[in-house]
Amino acid sequence: MVRSVCAGFVWLVLLLVATPGWTSSEPAVERARLYLADGYWQLDADFDFSLNPQLRQAAERGLPLPFTIELQVTRQRWWWLDRSVIDASRTWRITYNALTRQWRAGAGELNLPVASLEQALALVRHVRHWTVAPDDALDPTLTYDARVRLRLDTSYMSRPLQIDALNSNAWGLETPWQTVEIGMEGLDQEGGR
Repeated sequence: MVRSVCAGFVWLVLLLVATPGWTSSEPAVERARLYLADGYWQLDADFDFSLNPQLRQAAERGLPLPFTIELQVTRQRWWWLDRSVIDASRTWRITYNALTRQWRAGAGELNLPVASLEQALALVRHVRHWTVAPDDALDPTLTYDARVRLRLDTSYMSRPLQIDALNSNAWGLETPWQTVEIGMEGLDQEGGR
């Protein structure tokens, strides 16, 4: 009797863990690299996240989803607080027009038509060649700390939705800050910049 109850409990736990809706991976930064190219510091980053059913349904009903990518580069100082060298952010907006049944994703004034929500999310998940600063912003002889994160930026939503977002965990999509690799190899051989 006890053995059958324990076996049933084990099967129930395995069933719940194996069900896709019950397991959720936390949003994370897979890879991030800051490098010098064409006279500018540029960022390449890959984020791993998925939309929960509530966010997916909101997007499919036409609510714009703004995602903000933030980059901070600081230099440590022993006598005071760390000095902020680069503080950049870019907001991607994913929208769906229910009347024309068209998805759009864009940053700033640039909006690209995409075929599906997954393609729009791919633009946000894989950031390439984002220019964040001119080449003289970082000195190759100094050491810097850089970090990046991505978050669903509810401050771009209407006020009633911002209040709802404060009360609900479903709107709390955010990666933790992740250290960024800074590629300074080869700068000294070229005579600096």
